Amino acid sequence: MVSARRTAAPTAAVKSLLRAQVRAVFNDASRGETPVTRSDTAIYPPGSVIRAVHADVVSMMVGGMAALLLQMLHPAALRGVLDHSDFRADMLGRLRRTARFIAITTYADRHEAEAAIDRVRRIHLRVTGTLPDGTGYRASDPRLLAWVHVCEALCFLDAYIRYVDPRMSARDQDIYFAQAAHVARALGADPVPETRAAAEALLASFRGELAVLPETREVADLVLTPAAGNPASAAPHRMLGNAALDLLPRWAPAMLNLRPGRLTALPNRLATYAMGAALRWSFRE
Repeated sequence: MVSARRTAAPTAAVKSLLRAQVRAVFNDASRGETPVTRSDTAIYPPGSVIRAVHADVVSMMVGGMAALLLQMLHPAALRGVLDHSDFRADMLGRLRRTARFIAITTYADRHEAEAAIDRVRRIHLRVTGTLPDGTGYRASDPRLLAWVHVCEALCFLDAYIRYVDPRMSARDQDIYFAQAAHVARALGADPVPETRAAAEALLASFRGELAVLPETREVADLVLTPAAGNPASAAPHRMLGNAALDLLPRWAPAMLNLRPGRLTALPNRLATYAMGAALRWSFRE
């Protein structure tokens, strides 16, 4: 009995430390942010496929980085981020805000989620500008919102399949897209895929609109390069960045000229899987 208590104490301490580190990454203490409370009256009820997918910390981080790399291949999405945000100076802040929006719309009470969606819609109405070729853009454009959505949905789901549930059924994958479509439509996206096949077809339909500009590579460097002054986070950041590149459809890293190394892909996947398993263990009661 004494031995069991001695073992439990350091185990609980390690779990607590890991949980605290995760919460510090996703919640801005300076703004008084705390983790989003899960509600039984959320848009998606407990037990929903989308709640399971969005609950895994590491696969969502990998999927989020991959989605951002993919989204920035669209000149209008790229320009909107660079012209109307402080992404260059505060990438972590932007990633936190995106993660918090996803958490609120997935888990918080329906009224809180709908209020968050309304706030984002109003922000999108103010995000307008002109591309270098003179073409106008607006963040509220339904097709541009569809691009942003399909990149996120595919990358989040594919990261979950790779690092959490490789045997996820085709039916559950289609359910995920059907559920994710709710928030996408509420934000004004159109068209919005409700199956994996439709999502892949939509992604392919954008290929002719994509381009790599100097700013595209600048954003990719910001996403993949660890922040200076925090050596403890450098190795995990590189690992997650490599996992994100490895997750993308092959044509995307090729466009960026950032092909992941073949010899390091498997060890990096194993390390990412181990990190995800450790964090899932830390949140398990």
